[in-house]
Parts: sequence; C-alpha cells; structure tokens
Amino acid sequence: MKEDRIHGLKLGADDYITKPFSIEELILKIEVFLRRKYVTVSVNDQYKIGLYNFDYRNLTLSLQSDHRSLTQKEADLLKMLLDHKNNVVKRSLILEKLWGEDDYFLGRSMDVFISRLRKYLSGDDKIKLDNIHGVGFKLIIEN
Repeated sequence: MKEDRIHGLKLGADDYITKPFSIEELILKIEVFLRRKYVTVSVNDQYKIGLYNFDYRNLTLSLQSDHRSLTQKEADLLKMLLDHKNNVVKRSLILEKLWGEDDYFLGRSMDVFISRLRKYLSGDDKIKLDNIHGVGFKLIIEN
C-alpha cells in the first residue's frame, strides 16, 4: 500500500521494491545501492575542514604548520563524520561500522575518540562536534 511505502521511507529506507519482482531488478537495485554507498567524497582522500586540511590516506590533520598524526581509528571516525557533516550520525552506526558491533564498552571507547577529535579540531571556532544525547554525534562546520 502507498501508506506503507511512505511510512518506510520516513523511517529511513532509501528505496523499496514491490512484489512480484524479478531477480534481475533486485540485483540491479542492489548494484545501484552499493555504488551510491561506497562513493568517496574526495578523489585523493583530501578534505578541507574549516581551517584544517585532513589527509585520510596519510592519516594527518593539519592546521597551518601544525601537523598531527592520527591513528587509523581516529581517521576513520573523522572521515565518517565528514561524510555526514551537518547531519546526525547514530552511535550504533558508528560502532557497527568502525568497531564491528554496538557494545556498551566499545561505546565508552568511542567517546574517548570523540573527545580526542574535539581537542584536535579546537583550533577553529567554526567547527563543532556535538553530542546529540541518546542518539549520536553531529559534526557542524559553519561557513
């Protein structure tokens, strides 16, 4: 029913498929979804974050002549937040994608990484890494 499709899209679905459907149609929809999901924002994995330059491939975050080396996990977390900048990223999504599971103790570990990123990005007042209580985090970059 139309209402069911609308309800599903409002809950966060990106697409739907109605019965009956062909396997070929299903495979094509999956391929489109995978292409959309894994497209990187930056060809060279170089990002401009306010006054900072972030080189994901080389795990560096730079502000003028100050260059900071990041751990792989810090870089992965920052990239994920950048890929969703100005939008809330759910804690559970971050934990599942970067830590492999949504677990209380891993969540505490993630909070430490969030604190580190806040500290690293503190040199630019136009960058905020907000905690959305009970939901997740939001990287806000003002223009």
